[in-house]
Amino acid sequence: MARVVKVFRTLRNHWKKSTFAVCVLSYGGHWLYGKHCDNVLRREACIEARAFGHELIGPQEHLKKAIVILNPAACNGKANRLFEKNAAPILHLAGVEVKIVKTDYEGQAKKLMELMDQTDMLIIAGGDGTLQEVITGLLRRADEETFSKIPIGFIPLGSSNSLSQSLHLVSDNKVQHITSATLSILKGETVPLDVLQIKSEKEQPVFALFGLRWGAFRDVASSISKYWYLGPLKTRAAHWFSSLKQWPQTHQASLSYLAPVPRPPDLPTEIPPRPNLLYRIYRRLNNYWNPPIEGNPVKRVSADIIDALHENACNINSIEFVLTVGQFITEGHYDLLLFFSCPQEGAGFYDIDNEEYEAMSVEVRLLPRKLRFFCSAERREQLAQAQ
Repeated sequence: MARVVKVFRTLRNHWKKSTFAVCVLSYGGHWLYGKHCDNVLRREACIEARAFGHELIGPQEHLKKAIVILNPAACNGKANRLFEKNAAPILHLAGVEVKIVKTDYEGQAKKLMELMDQTDMLIIAGGDGTLQEVITGLLRRADEETFSKIPIGFIPLGSSNSLSQSLHLVSDNKVQHITSATLSILKGETVPLDVLQIKSEKEQPVFALFGLRWGAFRDVASSISKYWYLGPLKTRAAHWFSSLKQWPQTHQASLSYLAPVPRPPDLPTEIPPRPNLLYRIYRRLNNYWNPPIEGNPVKRVSADIIDALHENACNINSIEFVLTVGQFITEGHYDLLLFFSCPQEGAGFYDIDNEEYEAMSVEVRLLPRKLRFFCSAERREQLAQAQ
């Protein structure tokens, strides 16, 4: 008993050191418990992935091939370590033949897509910037009709992962988020997503999965990091200084668009059976006696389309302009074409999928259900009901 009293007396006499030691031990214990939980999540994911690797394949089948576009600079340079610890073991245990391609500089992913060979799946490991580069490079290919059918997986390794919130269940735990996204690729559940094609007269088209943003709030959001020294007041300070520099903060532009048309039906996922021999002979004879017109007619913008664009033209005078993929889809309809013009010089910058581009007059076209992405079963049901 005397020893216990002595210990308490010592802690009371050195209360500052005792408080500091308690704080350090509490933080250390919480950190160790977090590491243990992360290891448990990795082990459970690997056990689930090993079940895919134990599945037997036929003699005529081959191992699934996957090309991984990895951006090591994502998440402040931590992406490579996150991928090696959380995603790579799952893919290897599942028996997937993985080919990892790492990017060295910004914009390289677009060039890599030009050299990509045919594969069973394409995996993007990075953030919003890496995703936007890969999608743009993929759809700029001359044979994009073939390569756009390759299912795409997204492993969220960046600081901002907007698409991952739509494809997978959101989790505050980084390890759980990465492992669940990787397991979704193995399970094979896919969902078609619409893509926006944004094209100007000067540059090649840029493709987006979310939309385009232009205006005062976009400009302020890009400058908030400059006022880091103000702590929690940096956002308010950025808006305040932006208002002092320019008032009123209005942006002028013109917008013209086509009227909504019916949304196309989903294409069948299964290959239809081959017609019987008699029908194929009849079709060949019919094509012989009534040959189809050779050559594709040149597509021109008709006068009706031009009149429709003029009728639906309007001038915009607003602080912020946001165009998202969801705005094109209303009650089973979607808009085919939209022209957005910035008349003034030095109109600032666009945000296209959180990537910065110089603002200029652009043509925005919706490509319905252009790409297929791996997703969780829960998200697939939600997206199917929304469409």
